[in-house]
Amino acid sequence: MSRNSFVQMNKLTNVSGRITYISSKAKQENLYATYTTIPDRSFWRELAKCNQECFRQSGTEGKCIEARELIIALPESFVHYEPEYLLKRFTDHFKQKYKVECISALHHNKRKTNYHIHLIFAERQLRDKPIEKIATRNMFYDEKGKHRRTKKEILDEAGNIRKKCKVIKKGEVYERNLFTTKNELFKADGFLDEVKRLYTDLINVCAINEEDKLHVFDRNGLYFATKKIGKNNPKATEIEADNMERVRWNQTVDRALISGVAEEDILGVKREKISEEVKRSIELYGNNPSFLAEIIRLAIKALELLISKVLLAAAKMAEKIVDVVYVEKEVPVLVDEPEQAVEIREKVQLPKKPEEPLLLSKYPVIIELDAELKRRNKEIFAIEQERGNLEIELAECTGVFKQKQRKELQERITLLDKKVEKMKAELSKVLQNAGYANAAEFFTELFAVREEKRKYEEDCKIWQEECVRAEISINREAFCNEETARRNEKRHR
Repeated sequence: MSRNSFVQMNKLTNVSGRITYISSKAKQENLYATYTTIPDRSFWRELAKCNQECFRQSGTEGKCIEARELIIALPESFVHYEPEYLLKRFTDHFKQKYKVECISALHHNKRKTNYHIHLIFAERQLRDKPIEKIATRNMFYDEKGKHRRTKKEILDEAGNIRKKCKVIKKGEVYERNLFTTKNELFKADGFLDEVKRLYTDLINVCAINEEDKLHVFDRNGLYFATKKIGKNNPKATEIEADNMERVRWNQTVDRALISGVAEEDILGVKREKISEEVKRSIELYGNNPSFLAEIIRLAIKALELLISKVLLAAAKMAEKIVDVVYVEKEVPVLVDEPEQAVEIREKVQLPKKPEEPLLLSKYPVIIELDAELKRRNKEIFAIEQERGNLEIELAECTGVFKQKQRKELQERITLLDKKVEKMKAELSKVLQNAGYANAAEFFTELFAVREEKRKYEEDCKIWQEECVRAEISINREAFCNEETARRNEKRHR
C-alpha cells in the first residue's frame, strides 16, 4: 500500500540557534551529515540581522521570522545511500528550484525509526552588490535604534550622549542592505503542497523498492488524513478518538465509490456537512477540535443516506433490464483458396497484429477484485436494510406492555450496527491487502485498465477487418491470374 509523503515547515525566530542545534554532534545523537550551499556562516548572522531590522521598521507585533525550516521524512531504505550524497542531492534540489541559500542536516531519531532531513532556507536572496545609503547630514539614533531628528533627543541631563545611542556622521553609510526583499511565495498557502510534490517526486525517483514510493495527500480530496500521535502527547486520547472518526469517514468514502456514488457528490457532502459546519462552529464557539468528531459523524450519516439512494436506484434499474443475447456477425472468409493465393500471400505483407498492452495483464485480477468489492458491498446493504426495517418496527412499537419487545429490537439493532462497522472496515482492508491505498486509487487503475482493454479490442477489430480485406484481395488477384492463364492456354490451342 502506498504511503503519504511527510514534509513539515516551521518558522524560525532564532536561525543561528536552530543551525547550531541541527548540526551539533553534541546535541544530536544520530547525526550523519551536514551540508550548506554557502560556506560563509556569517551569511546567516547577516540574514538574521537584516530580518530583525526590517521587522523593527515595519512596526509589526509578534516575533520576527528569520528563516524557515523543512523537515523531510525519508524511507528507511535510504540509509543505503551515502549520507553526504543524499543530503547534498535533496538540498541542491531545493536551491535549484527556488534560488535561495540553504543549510541542512541528516538525522535519525533516538530509536532509529525516523530517517529525516532538516533543511533551513533563507527567504531572501543575497544581492550581487549591496545597496548602501550615505548620510547627507549627521544622523542620530536612540537606544532602540529609532531615528531622531536632533542631537538633543539622545542627550542626558549632563549634555552627554546616552549609552547605546549613536551618531552617524555626514558622508558615512547609515544603511547597508545585502539582501533582496522576502519572497512572498514562501508565505503562500500552496507553497508547502508544492514542496511536498517536489520532494515526493524526488523520493520516488530515488526509491530502491517499489513499496518506498510515496504520494501526496490531497487535502481538498475525498479523504481525511489521520493525525500522528507523538510520544507522551497530553492530547493523545482526543487525537485517537478524532482519528477513529476520520478512518470511519474514509471507509464510508470507499464504500460510496464502490456503490457508484459520483466523486462530485461525495465532495459536496464533505464540503456542506464538514467544511462549512467546521467554519460555522469556529465562528460560534471558537477553535474547539473536540467538535470535529461529532461533525464527521453527522457527515457519515449523510453520506450513508446518499449510498442507500444510489443502491436502491441501481436495484430498480436492474429489475428493468432485459437480457439481450448479442450474436457477433461473422466476417465472410473464402474457404476454397486458389493455388496461386499462397504464392501471392508470400509477396504481400499482411497487417501486424496489435501488441497487447502490459497494463492489460492486470485485467482479470482487477475485475475479480471489483466483483468481490461489489459482493461485499451488497451484503452490507442487505444488513443495513434489515436494520432500517428494525428501526421502523421499533418506532411503531409503543406502549407500556411492549418494553421487552423494544429492548429486544434495540439489542438486535446494536448487533447489526457492530456487524456493519466490522464489514465496512473489512471492505477497506480488502483494498489495502490488494495494494491500494483506498477505493479512489483502485478505481483510477480500474478505469485505466478498462480503457486500455477497449482500445486494444478496437485495434484488434480493425486488424481483423484489414486481414479479411487483404485475404479477399489476395484471393481475387489469384482468381484473376488463373482465369488469365486459362484464357491464354485456350488461345494457344
